[in-house]
Amino acid sequence: MILKGGFTNYGQDIGILMLDTTFPRPAGDIGNARSFDFPVRYKIVKGAVTSKIMGDAPDVDLIAPFIEAARELEAEGVKAITTSCGFLAPFQKDIAAAVNIPVFTSALLQAPVIHTMLPSGKVIGVFTERAHHLNDRHFNGVGWSMRTIPTQIQGMKPDAQFPATYIGGRAELDTDILKEEMLEMTREFMATCPNPGAILFECTNMCLFSSFVAEESGLPVFDINTLINTFYGAANPRRYL
Repeated sequence: MILKGGFTNYGQDIGILMLDTTFPRPAGDIGNARSFDFPVRYKIVKGAVTSKIMGDAPDVDLIAPFIEAARELEAEGVKAITTSCGFLAPFQKDIAAAVNIPVFTSALLQAPVIHTMLPSGKVIGVFTERAHHLNDRHFNGVGWSMRTIPTQIQGMKPDAQFPATYIGGRAELDTDILKEEMLEMTREFMATCPNPGAILFECTNMCLFSSFVAEESGLPVFDINTLINTFYGAANPRRYL
């Protein structure tokens, strides 16, 4: 067997651009390497704090450092790049154009596929921490619009512990409290959505609660981890012969 070199490290197919944060990240969170059944490679984008990401659009001054970090990951041998925040969707085209490997900045990229799979008229619940910040500018960044895909943006109450932890940057978290807030959010969505068909987490910090939300709602739940696992399966197809 002849092996080809060119890199220092091998076997880390997925590169993850991380926001510059210090809050806890339990297994299931994109920032915990134990969330995956395969090695991943992380790169912190210095200065990419949540206050510069959360809003009607991320701070455009961050495009350059994100592109630099993406190019570093590509040079280190990853086969695809993602990020740790779905609000980076408006950066999709810029980062993708700067490298020669696939880029998926946000779990929101999955919405067109989910919509196509669902019966006509079914609504996708997009779960996010701050609903008033999420808008069609984010969706347009990854190639779709609320005008063509039935969507209900589902946010959390202003005093929820979830955003206080992940946006406010607390040094500790209580998974029991956060789980209950996710279930409360799910129940509100199911009660207010006229024709729910699926749930899509914008937020990468919600992934550890996907199974509980799916059980509560009876709906399929999509998140950044389902997207990462899909790409990994495509890059490493199962061998049958």
